[in-house]
Order: sequence, then structure tokens, then C-alpha cells
Amino acid sequence: MIKLPFDSHYLTLSSGLRYHYFDEQRYRLRGESSDGREVMLFVHGNPTWAFYWRNLVKAFRDRFRCIAVDHIGCGLSDKPKESVYSFTLQQRINDLGELIERLDLKQITLVAHDWGGAIGAGAAVKMPERFERFVFLNTAAFISDQCPLRIRLCRIPLFGSLAIQGLNLFSLGTLWMASANRLPKEVRQGLLFPYNNWHNRTAVYRFVQDIPLSPVHPSYAVLRHIEESLPQFRSLPVCLIWGMLDWCFSPEYLKRFLQFFPEAVVHRIAGAHHLVVEDAPEETIKAMEDFVRGIQ
Repeated sequence: MIKLPFDSHYLTLSSGLRYHYFDEQRYRLRGESSDGREVMLFVHGNPTWAFYWRNLVKAFRDRFRCIAVDHIGCGLSDKPKESVYSFTLQQRINDLGELIERLDLKQITLVAHDWGGAIGAGAAVKMPERFERFVFLNTAAFISDQCPLRIRLCRIPLFGSLAIQGLNLFSLGTLWMASANRLPKEVRQGLLFPYNNWHNRTAVYRFVQDIPLSPVHPSYAVLRHIEESLPQFRSLPVCLIWGMLDWCFSPEYLKRFLQFFPEAVVHRIAGAHHLVVEDAPEETIKAMEDFVRGIQ
């Protein structure tokens, strides 16, 4: 058992599943009202969970209501069987949208990494009036046919399930191949903590399966719709923070984002890999500090 960085909160979704999230708002300890308080919404990817955002939440909870969610099947959220949950992009968007509506979150700064880009942007497309800024870190919210061989191998039926759910190779590989430096033991333990057996790694495998590389894939049309809807956010502030050593969401994805948001604030971190928040926490925090203060 690891020591959690924050107190846990749970929302029971309309599906009956429990959706875990951290909800940090240090200003309330000073007796301040939450009325009108801006929200910073952190949306993780695969195979991380809300723990990934701990340093950013600590940095911004004095000024924002910081909410970091765990997708169903991930982190401390319920881990249902595949027979009762679809594990698709659309379902993930619906889950996040339900949390936003139920908590009545407004003035949202979305902070998204990996799969969180598509999920978070999908929620923003559904309810654009609730979002004010976007921070994208080594992620995508558009169709791409780029998929590294090591990811494609994990999509092979049976082999992928045995490798990801049986041997935990996707999560272990992420710790070794998606960071520029050897992560401290406590960080490795924290990131791996929720994915400790075959069943608890179901979502990790299903995320890999849900990558829409073909128009016939069930999530392809959903992601295409998000992509086509991105231009509506060009009038909003956008910040792109990129670990330039990433072999998965490579700098090519950064270039694609700039086609949608040519006025975006860009921070290229040369020595950081895919897990940019772990590799370069200080640089990431400084980039976001400048961004939310309007310094470019």
C-alpha cells in the first residue's frame, strides 16, 4: 500500500460505477469561498493515473480548485469486467462529462496528457462553455496513423493480452522507456500500484486496443469529430508542453497541434521523455505558471 498524496473522493456515475478523483483546494482551509474559483482539471493517459499529477496539483491548489480524475478501470476507480463496461473513448468522454456536470465545474483549465488529450478535448467539445484554457502535454486529440511498432505489437490478440495483463509489460515498459531518467523507487511503486494483477490491468490493455488506426474502428469517428471541432477553441489560450525525447507522442504531434492552434504558447523540453511531468516537474510548473499568468 502506498501513501496517497491527497484525500480520495468518489462520484457514483449513472452506470453505477465509482469514479475516483482528487479534489484539492487549499484556499478553503483559509476560509475563502469557492464561488467563482477557477478549476484546473487534470486528465491522465495510459498507463498512469491521478497520482501522475501530484506535483502539479500541489503547485496550483492555492489558486485553483485542482481535480485529478481516474478513468474507470484505472487508479482507484472501479475496475469492472469487460462485460459491463465498454472501455471506449466515447464512454470515457461521457464519464468525464458527467463528473464535470455533477460537480458543476466551470472556468476549467484542462491539463491533459497521453489519452487525456482526446478524452479531455472530447468533454470540452460537448460543453465548450465550461472551458477557458488548455494545457496539452505529449498527447493528441486528432486522428493519426503514426503508431510505434512496440505499441502495434501490444495490439496483437492474445499476445497483447498476455504481455499487458499477464506480464504487466506495458506499465513496466512505460517506466523504463518513457522516462529520460530512472524514476525513484517510490514513484515507480506509485505509478504501478493500481495495476497489480491481470484483472486490474484490463483498462491498460483496452486503451491500447482502442487506438483508432482505421476508419472501421469504433472510436475513429469519435476522434475525427473531436479533431474537426478543435478550431472552435482557437480564441482560447492554449499551452503545449512537450518532452522532445518522446518516441510515442513524438514532436510530430506537437507540429500537428500547432496546425490547429498556431498562436499556442509552446514549451519544448529537450531532456524530457513521454512522462514529461516526472522528467521535468520544475520546468513544467514554470511553463504553466507563466501561461496562467498570461506571460508568454
